[in-house]
Amino acid sequence: MSSEHHEFSDDAAWRHGEFSGTAVVDGALRLGSPAGVQDGGEYAWWTSPEHELPFEAVEFLPSWNATAAPGTWLTVEVRARTTGDRNTAWFSLGRWSHDESTVRRTSVPGQADEFAWVEVDRVTAVEPARFRAYQVRVTLCRAEGTRASPALSAVGVTASAAGPDSDVTSAPGPARGIELPVPRHAQMIHSGYFSEFGGGGSHWCAPACTEMVVEYWGFGPAAADLDWITSERPGRGVVYAARHTFDHAYDGTGNWAFNVAYASRYGLRGRVTRLPSLTEAEHHVAAGVPVVVSLSFAEGELDGADYGSAGHLMVITGFTPTGDVVVNDPATADPALVRRVYPRAQFEAVWLRGRASTAPEAPAAPGGVCYLIAPPRSGATVRAFPD
Repeated sequence: MSSEHHEFSDDAAWRHGEFSGTAVVDGALRLGSPAGVQDGGEYAWWTSPEHELPFEAVEFLPSWNATAAPGTWLTVEVRARTTGDRNTAWFSLGRWSHDESTVRRTSVPGQADEFAWVEVDRVTAVEPARFRAYQVRVTLCRAEGTRASPALSAVGVTASAAGPDSDVTSAPGPARGIELPVPRHAQMIHSGYFSEFGGGGSHWCAPACTEMVVEYWGFGPAAADLDWITSERPGRGVVYAARHTFDHAYDGTGNWAFNVAYASRYGLRGRVTRLPSLTEAEHHVAAGVPVVVSLSFAEGELDGADYGSAGHLMVITGFTPTGDVVVNDPATADPALVRRVYPRAQFEAVWLRGRASTAPEAPAAPGGVCYLIAPPRSGATVRAFPD
């Protein structure tokens, strides 16, 4: 598997793009003089320079860090250039806002052309196309009559190319014997409740994991933010995260980019990316950064898991002295059972293997998907967010 994450996140990066009514203020991209008005909202946009890839990619995973005051929102689009020097359409990866008083947070279904198509939070090549480069376009919007603006601190894309699955387990690395004190949340406590947010707690592995990591860094919703949730309900922060990561078109809370964006409202930095091995994950854990991983497995493939899943998220919180994986697995109704230890070889195999696409004309998607969330100026972010 080949993978590269490239990010636009500082004054120099913004300056190399094209501004259309946007401006950089305090290091973040903001709406300056609106470039136009549409559907009751003012808008402006920024377009990145083309980023050339060091390999031929089959998939893009965009993510962004932003804040959006009430009445403001943003959209993120990606356009690829193929190895045949043909451009794809501009594909939208969603309309995003933390507050939904003006617009709904949603991905955009039904997007495709002869070279690529969008599956919720990823852009995938249509065989036999391969991607050689890409651009990002961000549109910042606000309701007419408000002077507020979204503030985009980072937008990035992880480009990936699938390689042959390996049956070699990585050797234990620098996080052996380390376990981070990540708070534990059980998603199944919420089964049958708040079904308007993607079917309720039984489907909330992503926001449960995101909230665990947000709380690990000392953040989370204020008491006033939780007034709409009865005080008797345990894990109210997970309910809040589910509401604010909910993707209306997808009808679920598992949109990776929306989960990273949710964490960024607390001043945290995050990215959706891919890692090539558990050894690489260990470097992040050793630096104090938990790793939220996405994996699928059949019942019986992962010793210690009493279930199977076509798609599930867990938080890698540490490793045993022998290198087995310590996780917070939210797939339980008992918080005491959230901490689990999974065999290294089995866990790495199901995490890294390629995933069959839901479109028969698309190539197999690479594995190793995760998201990393940490404070922007913490010493712990050195490994997670290199320059």
